[in-house]
Amino acid sequence: MPMNNDARTQWNAKQYTQVKAHVSPDVAADFKAACAARGESMATVISRAMIDYCGGKLEKKSKARVLAPDYSTRGKRRTALRYHTEQIEAIRDAEETYKDRIPETLQGGQRYDDAEQTVEALDEAVDALSRAFV
Repeated sequence: MPMNNDARTQWNAKQYTQVKAHVSPDVAADFKAACAARGESMATVISRAMIDYCGGKLEKKSKARVLAPDYSTRGKRRTALRYHTEQIEAIRDAEETYKDRIPETLQGGQRYDDAEQTVEALDEAVDALSRAFV
């Protein structure tokens, strides 16, 4: 039997703590749209971000099912894979920028070589992920 609104409100009050943030309307709208596109609630994404920020330590304490990613359908797996591919691309772009900012006089050095290898490895990872769900 589904919970009525009073019972749901009481249950939520016992299980959760409300966290408020003031952000610009544009950021809020973009975040809401991105969550909807990925099929996740804003609360789930924010909860995961908080757990990641704390080094994943909270995940073991929490029993909430909402924190576990839902990969139950092929579409959800594809959406998650696209999201993670975008994250890897962002990391690759940041590493590429780092590499490009190394002065010419140091471009034969270890830092440059390491950055170059990292960019190549991330490119390969993106290519492999792009082929995963064709």
